[in-house]
Amino acid sequence: MSARPIEVAPATPAPPRGLPLPQAARAGRRIAGCLAPWQFVAIVFLFWSYVTLSAVLYAYSMGSTLSAFTQELVFAPWQSRVLQHALLFPLLLACYAASLRLDWKPLWWKLPVQLLMGLGFALLARPAILVSQHLLSGKEMSKGHWDDPLTLAFWLNEKMFTQWIASFTDFLLKYGFGLALLTGFVLYERYRDTQLRVSALERQWSAARLAALRMQLSPHTLFNLLHTIRGNIAWDPPAAQAMVVQLADLLRRLLAAGEREWTRLADEMQFVQLYLELQQKRFADRLSIELPAAGSLPSVWVPSLILQPLVENAVVHGLAGHDGPVGIRVTVEASGDGADATIRIGVANDVAAGRALGREGIGLRNVRERLAVQLGGRASLRAGPLDGSPRPAWLGEVTLPALRELPAARRDAVAAG
Repeated sequence: MSARPIEVAPATPAPPRGLPLPQAARAGRRIAGCLAPWQFVAIVFLFWSYVTLSAVLYAYSMGSTLSAFTQELVFAPWQSRVLQHALLFPLLLACYAASLRLDWKPLWWKLPVQLLMGLGFALLARPAILVSQHLLSGKEMSKGHWDDPLTLAFWLNEKMFTQWIASFTDFLLKYGFGLALLTGFVLYERYRDTQLRVSALERQWSAARLAALRMQLSPHTLFNLLHTIRGNIAWDPPAAQAMVVQLADLLRRLLAAGEREWTRLADEMQFVQLYLELQQKRFADRLSIELPAAGSLPSVWVPSLILQPLVENAVVHGLAGHDGPVGIRVTVEASGDGADATIRIGVANDVAAGRALGREGIGLRNVRERLAVQLGGRASLRAGPLDGSPRPAWLGEVTLPALRELPAARRDAVAAG
């Protein structure tokens, strides 16, 4: 029989470390690694539009009040205010983009650079209003103080200096408020991306842990079964051949079940039956098994391989400590209806009389952890001596919600696949 070649899927380029795939794919098109360009421009535009409208309304309100006392034009017309803010908008975008890319750490040298950008922007606010007035009404400016703006005296006269200081203070505060708003959005985006990364890592960790727990079949069990098959080859070849086929089927089911989180209860019971039948052939004179009829099992979904640690624990600890017969009984009981319906699956095994029962082993901890990861508080495990039994016995019983349909998360994963 020729060996079947193994197909290896082509490698998929990994996203940048620490980023979920969607965020990693968009990281190169973002400002400061957080805001998309359209988000950045939209936030700055809305903020600056609000600032422009506030400035126009304030100037109109104050101008209307002062018109009762003087005919002198104290505030620039609203058209000049709008044009001033329009001229400053590209500079504002450039300063904010540079500020977000620069960030704030280390603070000792980045804080002065951030402050210099804000000061530079605020200093240009007064020249911008003069340019806007000149562009809208050259005559009006020629009557005022647009005669020679390149002279030092023009900028240092008392009236101009006072207006410049007022404009500088006003626009520095506006610049600071806008930068704080943008920084808040950036921090929120970083927080959201961090939450997404944490959620992705938790899902990956849970998936890896569940895969490891599902595949936790004791290697000693496999070695012992192989040893039993080897012993049967010489004196009972048909039995040895049957055990080889059953062992192959067991391993195939184990590998298939290890790739999925949920399985039908009937499929889970088939795996349990196959495992116990193999053990029964190994201990033919000591081990007896009792399983529920296949037709009596409810059609529900259960965590894949959730019973495997229980039946393995029942075989190992049931046979330990004495040479007498050991019975293993698996029971399934449904109760309730609707959303409150539950399934109780019990695995009971006889134990040696007078045997001290130790602490909870790896198998039971495995089951508890699986139930906690996949079902949270909706499922539980009870393990302890079986009361009312004619012989000393131990019972491991899991209580699960009766899931008539495949859980939504797994159904979405199957649909995506």
